[in-house]
Amino acid sequence: MTSTSSPFALPATRSAKADPALIAGDERHLAAIEAALAAQVATLERRLDEARRQTYRAGTEALERDQEVQRTSARLRTLRRYGIDLCLGRMVPADGSAPVYVGRLGLTGADDERLLVDWRSPAAEPFFAATHADPHCLTSRRRYRWTGRRVTDYWDEVFDPDGAESTVALDDQSAFVASLGASRSTRMRDVLGTIAADQDAIIRAGSAGALVVDGGPGTGKTVVALHRTAYLLYSDPRLGHHRGGVLLVGPSRPYLDYVEDVLPSLGEEGVRTCTLRDLVTEGGGAGLEVGATAARLKSSGAMVDAIEPAVRFYENLPTQAMTVETPWADVRVEPADWREAFGAPDPDLPHNEARDEIRDALLDVLVDKLGDTLGDTLGDDEVPADQLRRALLRDRGLTRALDRAWPTIDAADLVGDLWTVPAYLHLCAPWLSADERAALRRDDAQAWTEHDLPLLDAARRRLGDPEASGRRARRDAVVAAEREYMTQVVDHLIETDQSDLQIMKMLRGEDLRAALVDDAALPDAEPDTLAGPFAHVVVDEAQELTDAQWRMLLARCPSGSLTVVGDRAQARHGFAEPWAERLRRVGARDVRVATLGINYRTPQEVMAEAEPAIRAAIPDANVPVSVRSSGIPVVHGPTSARDEILDAWLAAHDEGVACVVGDASFAARDRVRSLTPELAKGLEFDLVVVVEPDAFGDGIEGAVDRYVAMTRATSELVVLTGS
Repeated sequence: MTSTSSPFALPATRSAKADPALIAGDERHLAAIEAALAAQVATLERRLDEARRQTYRAGTEALERDQEVQRTSARLRTLRRYGIDLCLGRMVPADGSAPVYVGRLGLTGADDERLLVDWRSPAAEPFFAATHADPHCLTSRRRYRWTGRRVTDYWDEVFDPDGAESTVALDDQSAFVASLGASRSTRMRDVLGTIAADQDAIIRAGSAGALVVDGGPGTGKTVVALHRTAYLLYSDPRLGHHRGGVLLVGPSRPYLDYVEDVLPSLGEEGVRTCTLRDLVTEGGGAGLEVGATAARLKSSGAMVDAIEPAVRFYENLPTQAMTVETPWADVRVEPADWREAFGAPDPDLPHNEARDEIRDALLDVLVDKLGDTLGDTLGDDEVPADQLRRALLRDRGLTRALDRAWPTIDAADLVGDLWTVPAYLHLCAPWLSADERAALRRDDAQAWTEHDLPLLDAARRRLGDPEASGRRARRDAVVAAEREYMTQVVDHLIETDQSDLQIMKMLRGEDLRAALVDDAALPDAEPDTLAGPFAHVVVDEAQELTDAQWRMLLARCPSGSLTVVGDRAQARHGFAEPWAERLRRVGARDVRVATLGINYRTPQEVMAEAEPAIRAAIPDANVPVSVRSSGIPVVHGPTSARDEILDAWLAAHDEGVACVVGDASFAARDRVRSLTPELAKGLEFDLVVVVEPDAFGDGIEGAVDRYVAMTRATSELVVLTGS
């Protein structure tokens, strides 16, 4: 072993790598990084303490203070999380200049010496992009393996043997590839130091339009998506949190739990993450759609389009005149008055929010009419407009007319009516046949299914908050009461001001009096943090999304900037069209496709078993080529051997995670998960035990489930059938 004072802690099996000629330069540089980190942490702690002591009641200064606290805290968390293992490795330029060390963050020393370049910066790109075919002007590259903030291994790759320095250990490619099979845990492991050139090229691609990352199991699609997210937030100011930020949509809650540490480890803590179910309030309790016809119809974009006529049905311009009485005079409300009021809201304003604007516009018209009438009869004795408005608002007939013309609507009621009122469904979706309408009918209007969620989302966006009007009225009442109280306070201060300058008279200013109103006391709704708009949306396992679900996501990303991750061969319900055609059909713009074909995760032995399972149903499936072998053959056995196999594996392996797929009778235990094939998507395990794969079903769905289950294994696969 190397000495404990060194950042290197190489085991005896790698003692040749501990030669000072190989690591002395790294030891000096890592020591400088450690000193700079300690100094920067101390500086950040002091700055954070000072910022927290500053007190501002409101306004720009308070906002800037809060932003400074957030930035400083995030930087501190990253530095404390990693220490000197922020350093990923080094690269030696071919021009003979000093080695460049690459880190998770950029770092400079006290004399402004560049100690680390941020992995996302252009200067770091050769570290990931260099290959023997295109060395990117590098002589060599060294990658570190860190364990407990000590380097327990490193790998050197030499791109120019003639110009290579003597301080390299040439065990590069085989050892590096073998490292990819290291034990897994319940969280996605840190792979930044092992990003390959094909992956890096996609990570650094521009943010404009929709970029599809297509690849089979083990190609690193999820790794690319997560690191691309961090890269884009670093490199593209248009995607920053103040511009909407990034939304990451995963296939399941186990998936989100698995990847939750990755972005914080890359210094990005503001990315919102969710499943499709999380986007809608009813998602948590939604069941599965029982009927295949109903599921197919609700999956279509046409059914989402039915929401518009469903809302329009309730927007009825009155055609009959009416009379409204006030204490001063009667006023006639003509259809033309309603028409003018209906034209007041912005066309994009949600229905429920437009109601108040229509009401206010109608009141303006009627107040003008009353003003003209009263001017002729009362002369100079004008009635204040606010009194006229209050009198009109008290008229129940006018309120009932507004309710009939433009009622407040709840999204759940509207969508529920589609499934329980046949005539309403026929009106809103006239293209449906009688049999299709019958397939959509149900007795319980709000027995929500997963396929209802896009329709509920579309309805909620089109309608807006049904409580908005009442909340606005309560807010106005609170503001009025606060203003009245503050007016009394100001009057009292002025009356009792005995100073020569009478400085309290300044408080007569409307702006100053309004500034005294306590915004914290005003009623407001809890913001929907998943409603968007987002500057960029990342979608993993995107091959499963229906057209209707895509509409949910595109509505949250008006910029059209997307990272779409998936594998058409893992689509449980089939995926016949090309990616570009599919995405353009649902409304995505500027679609590009990048393909990953190298399987870094799944060993050759496992892929040899999994490939026939998918080719039987999808002959042209994009099955990736594995670059490594585990040396462990796939085991077949009876289901009765399940527990014996698991016990033996746990006894032989102190680290790692196993998973039983397809056995509902198996209860998860320490280091052994129990999942369905669908919930296993996007995850990986050292050992996978697939139980009765033939029971997963026939056709494409069954084949995909078998393929997905088998390819979760990074080391060993066991297939159990029969008793």
